[in-house]
Amino acid sequence: MGYTALYRKFRPLTFSEMVGQEHITKTLKNQIISGRVGHAYLLNGGRGTGKTSAAKILARAVNCLNPQDGEPCNECEICKGALTGSLTDIVEMDAASNNSVEDIRSIREEVNFLPTKAKYRVYIIDEVHMLSTGAFNALLKTLEEPPEHVKFILATTEPQKLPATILSRCQRFDYKRISNEDIVKRLEIVCQESKIEVTKGALTIIASLSEGAMRDALSILERCIQDGENKIDEDKVKDLVGIPKVTIVNGMIQAILEYDVEKALIKGNEVLQEGKDIGPFIWEMIKYIKDILIFQTTGKLELYSEEEQGQIKEIASKMEKNRLVNLVYQLSELESDIKSSTQKTILFQAGMIKLCNQQAENHKTIEDRIEKIEKYIKSGNYLPQEKMSNPIQTTTRRNEKVVNTPIGGMKNIVKESQTGKNIQTKNFSKNAEEYWPQIMNDLKQNGRIVLYTNLMGTKAKELNDMTVGIEFPNGITSFGKTVLEKQENIREITNLISIACGKEMQIKYLAQTPEQQLITKEENLQNFANESNIPFQIIE
Repeated sequence: MGYTALYRKFRPLTFSEMVGQEHITKTLKNQIISGRVGHAYLLNGGRGTGKTSAAKILARAVNCLNPQDGEPCNECEICKGALTGSLTDIVEMDAASNNSVEDIRSIREEVNFLPTKAKYRVYIIDEVHMLSTGAFNALLKTLEEPPEHVKFILATTEPQKLPATILSRCQRFDYKRISNEDIVKRLEIVCQESKIEVTKGALTIIASLSEGAMRDALSILERCIQDGENKIDEDKVKDLVGIPKVTIVNGMIQAILEYDVEKALIKGNEVLQEGKDIGPFIWEMIKYIKDILIFQTTGKLELYSEEEQGQIKEIASKMEKNRLVNLVYQLSELESDIKSSTQKTILFQAGMIKLCNQQAENHKTIEDRIEKIEKYIKSGNYLPQEKMSNPIQTTTRRNEKVVNTPIGGMKNIVKESQTGKNIQTKNFSKNAEEYWPQIMNDLKQNGRIVLYTNLMGTKAKELNDMTVGIEFPNGITSFGKTVLEKQENIREITNLISIACGKEMQIKYLAQTPEQQLITKEENLQNFANESNIPFQIIE
């Protein structure tokens, strides 16, 4: 006799042997005991949760000659025939490969014949969502009013793909993911009967990797004994499925949190030299950080030894939740980028260097803070204390406005285009030193806070008839340079200066020597807060 896989060898033969689905098995047993078995069932749930096993048990139970408390006896002629596959009255069909109209029409023709031996002819259609539209239509009438001697059991992982007309004609049972505790208990029984020596920690890891699927857990367990040795421990399971050692994951996380680029690259090379896939390694890093966050919140840990728990507790005591959460998002973004890249190693190493770059993280933090302030001001909840010296007065004629603006005390005639944008037609300008403060004030009033804070402390002077220079007495930071060189910001400043001058102008940034002390973004932001009386604080 050939070898039988563990998940087939230990397939449940009764409802009581099924794991983690008591809410379903109890109902089915009661229906069989009371004789109220429906004509059509829909079993829905994730892979490996027991749908097909329950369908087979139900098919035997309704036909069993000696049912016992709603369970098939598995000893009578009908049950034995069903178990060996010789009973033709129980028909199993895989809709993934038999999904045409012709396949369903053959069923429609067969249902008119009485069963040969059993009481009911039972049709088990697995992966029923794979049926074509025509096949569903062909099944509909038969499913609605089948002969009394016919029962249908449909199984699927994607019930949303079934037509509503099919769903409404079935008793639906939703299978849930099996808990790790239930999987471990079942694996202990399997190991005991198969004479497999396994540690509790190894079973816990297998249960976690199976993600609630009993079949997957048995498949992983079987892979662990393929080397001929019936001894399984935690390291064997991790090596088999390609999980990096916790020490490497912990070392990488420590390096990132300490901004240690050299250590991060060394740990990364260890992973690459062991032949581990980069994607799963990043996923392990994400799960490790997730466990740290869970420990910070609940104080509980799973799947870790005492030494590993001590390392997690050490990180949790030193790191803030916000930084750990941001790191999860950054690693998720890196994992997504690596999936679509042909240079995975280079992208991985560059990503680790970026994550260890404290300056880049600080810049991102500042950008996030300023963005929040912009949203706060634009929301209308903030009203500046300063009042405009020349309030806007508008008189409207047909498609025309006369606006007294505060820019340099100029009187501008503005026409409104159909798109709602203002077009300058006539103005009388002053020199750059006089209108520049008002341009800065307009940037602040319009919510352009990032641009405004990077221009604080600057002066403007006309270099020639076509160019206005913007002086930075305190120099420009690298972050400020990035902001000011954006095309939309250059256009914004150029347009305001051109309006003030009454003609098209160009701008030029005039920065001092790099050796001069630079004003940081934090200082500019705090200055803005002090000037405007905005109710917020910048907290490190």
